[in-house]
Amino acid sequence: MRRSLEGKGAFRRFKNALYQQHPDLISAWHTLRDARARARAVQWLADEGLIDEDAAQRFQRDHPEPALP
Repeated sequence: MRRSLEGKGAFRRFKNALYQQHPDLISAWHTLRDARARARAVQWLADEGLIDEDAAQRFQRDHPEPALP
């Protein structure tokens, strides 16, 4: 897994290694990836002034990052 994270194409290699070597972690990976994408989207909205900072903080508080196995 460590080698898969180095250089160009790291995300693709990581995904391939995950699916081939650790299929039991795929569901947890998707859950974490989706939660982090939502958090980044909300932060972007706040940074662009499309929502206020209080709303962004409420979202972060109400949607904590999932616990991993």
